Amino acid sequence: MNKETSVTVASVLRRRVVLSAACAAAAFACLPSAFAQGGWPSKPVRIVVPFAPGGTTDILARAIAPELSKAFGQQFIVDNRAGAGGNVGAELVARAPGDGYTLLMGTVGTHGINRALYDKLPYDPIKDFVPVTLVAGVPNVMVMNADKARSMGINNVSDFIRHAKANPGKLNMASSGNGTSIHLTGELFKSMTGTYMVHFPYRGSGPALMDMVAGNMDVMFDNLPSSMAQIKGGKLKALAVTSAQRSTALPDVPTVEEAAGLKGFDASSWFGLLAPAGTPPEVVSRIQQEVAKALNTPAIKEKLQAQGAIPSGNTPQEFARHIDAEHRKWAEVVKTSGAKVD
Repeated sequence: MNKETSVTVASVLRRRVVLSAACAAAAFACLPSAFAQGGWPSKPVRIVVPFAPGGTTDILARAIAPELSKAFGQQFIVDNRAGAGGNVGAELVARAPGDGYTLLMGTVGTHGINRALYDKLPYDPIKDFVPVTLVAGVPNVMVMNADKARSMGINNVSDFIRHAKANPGKLNMASSGNGTSIHLTGELFKSMTGTYMVHFPYRGSGPALMDMVAGNMDVMFDNLPSSMAQIKGGKLKALAVTSAQRSTALPDVPTVEEAAGLKGFDASSWFGLLAPAGTPPEVVSRIQQEVAKALNTPAIKEKLQAQGAIPSGNTPQEFARHIDAEHRKWAEVVKTSGAKVD
């Protein structure tokens, strides 16, 4: 082989190496997009609900799961993993692979309150998750067992405060678990009214409401959607909503501020989808877009609004900012109320 031929062969080889490297880089750069567009989802997707069935977290997950199943052609399965104020389910998702096949229906408790309430969490609400979208916000509602309210002569929040002050520690306050907004709303109420009720944490609103209806518990500051059916059915008496404004779903029920003169009382809840850290942005974006579409359909929107929920479907970036603001808000509530995990 002469010198000229050797130079030509070497040049061709160099060009092939450069071209191969460029192709490999391009292919690598396209992997997430290809993964999102073609490879995902190729099997069922799990939505972990960190509370027992029957509560608002469960209701909202089951409202959007069928819509996502239709949109993606794979089953989106609701998996209830209750315990420790939502921490059990949240930790499970935090430890799952970031492959788009495990999601969390997070709450103001798991991603807003618990960082301030617990000395140690088994997960990092920020580092271990990618926000997908806020599904809905809801007011809480102060409810009593209707028969108990009648027997105690309690018709409104002022009556309740008088009775509670006259009988310290004799009223039982149910919640969906330590650290939930239902728990913290009750603690805020106790702090602002100078009353004391014994807190009984359950593994979700569902089992807590069963004991409320059965008359085993006296009062609960529940998420409105999970209590709505029992309020409409006359089993529970709604004394007040805990938001700053009245709920359009219960327009005749006053706010706590209106009913008892507790200026600035505002304690609402929210629920949103999150994925494990490392989940491809394209997958996150596709889920967010389909959830937003579902929440904007008349059937889903009307169903949720009738239960007192306010549908959202915002972007991952907007949801991330919301989570940060909520953590700062509830950290102050925890500090002011002196709430403890019991």
